[in-house]
Amino acid sequence: MDNTPICTRFAPSPTGYMHIGNLRTALYAYLLARSTGGRFIVRIEDTDRERLVEGAVDVILDTLKVTGIDYDEGPVIGGPNGPYVQSERKEIYRKYAEELVARGYAYYCFCSEERLAALHEENGPGGGYDRHCRSLSPEEVKANLDAGLPYVIRQKIPLAGTTTYFDEVFGEISMENADMQDQILLKADGYPTYNFAHVVDDYLMGVTHVVRGSEYLTSTPKYVLLYDAFGWERPHYCHLPLLMGKDADGKISKLSKRHGAVSFQDLVRAGYLPAAIVNYIALLGWCPRNTNQEIFSLDELKELFSVEGINKSPAVFDYEKLRWFNSEYIKAMPDDEYAKLAVPAVKAAVGENADCEKLASLLHSRLSSFGDIPEAVAFIKDRLPMEDPAALYTNKKNKTTPEVCLGILREVLPLLEEKTDSAGWDNDSLFELLKTYADGKGLKAGAVMWAVRIAVARQAVTPGGATEIMTVLGREESLSRIALAIEELERTGE
Repeated sequence: MDNTPICTRFAPSPTGYMHIGNLRTALYAYLLARSTGGRFIVRIEDTDRERLVEGAVDVILDTLKVTGIDYDEGPVIGGPNGPYVQSERKEIYRKYAEELVARGYAYYCFCSEERLAALHEENGPGGGYDRHCRSLSPEEVKANLDAGLPYVIRQKIPLAGTTTYFDEVFGEISMENADMQDQILLKADGYPTYNFAHVVDDYLMGVTHVVRGSEYLTSTPKYVLLYDAFGWERPHYCHLPLLMGKDADGKISKLSKRHGAVSFQDLVRAGYLPAAIVNYIALLGWCPRNTNQEIFSLDELKELFSVEGINKSPAVFDYEKLRWFNSEYIKAMPDDEYAKLAVPAVKAAVGENADCEKLASLLHSRLSSFGDIPEAVAFIKDRLPMEDPAALYTNKKNKTTPEVCLGILREVLPLLEEKTDSAGWDNDSLFELLKTYADGKGLKAGAVMWAVRIAVARQAVTPGGATEIMTVLGREESLSRIALAIEELERTGE
């Protein structure tokens, strides 16, 4: 594909949240346009009135803004091809639908809902419409229209032959015309179907490349027949591989809620950064050439993106891989930006009695998601039950056992009690105290730190060392936990 500026669009239906698959479609369409210096259009396809969700348009536009996907034409900002909401373009669709009727590529269908329901019951879900009104004479059509009978306008699919188009990802796609139904273009309420409206809009708005999911591969022959009927040049098609999810048993299936959070909003609420989400989904079905790099800014993606890098095979959404991306983005955050997100989350989890700023700082290089904070700091808020103290206090590397740790804690507790909040209860002073004690007893410093850390944290994995945790907990709570640990170990040894 050459670098001639192209025009793409993202045309979501406002039916709820922004699914990850929809966001990937928007991203790829955006990157494809920007990679050639072309135009990117946003259009709201709201003609299915029964599925509309109040506020969904705001969700769509807010998601694009947060992810940095800016558009050249669309709702709010306008443009030369508006309006950009399909419900505001009804008369445009009617005009073109009636033009197709006049050209002989569409027809009025007056079949009642009862007749269609009977057909559906008789022939089953895949039976389709029987083209009953396709052969009505002009006189019959006029009489029905004059009588005010409700109608739809259907596409007149050729009864024989094959329709073929070329997809930039999947190559040549062909479908027998006999296998296609005479789809509805204009509904009885005057609203167009998606199948018709998007073709008209894409042509009128100058869209050169249509980017969408591969589930539309077999529907596109009907769309190219519409382009041909009008005498319009067909756009380039770029169908994207399916997004799949992995069940707990390893089974792969189409990505859905049973696999976890599947909307952009849910992922953000779970503590994932927008930039990390965008980076990850960019690689779900696309691979940059000549590099093993995985972390990309949006500007870098604009430079590198090409249709040739899109894969045919389905892509599996891996939440653990997303966590890795997110952890890398969190680590790279400047301290002040990180603190704006982390400190409030820490305070919400542990309250005001701990040094939340210090605790947040300890977590900076250890978080995979901001949603992990409550679990990561639970040991600060509550004294966790120590179900197997022998296992926790035993550490081969530092040569500790419950008995060794008990002796250490008995001896360091009075030393720590001499420290006050105003003089000596800081990380450096506490570390020096424990290090000096270890040297004087001929113990490894790691053994002393291990005993104290397990005593105050009451768990094996912590976001910081013994002295760091004690500064977060404060003097009174730290001393109290060490005293409790001594009592527990004494009871265990009895």
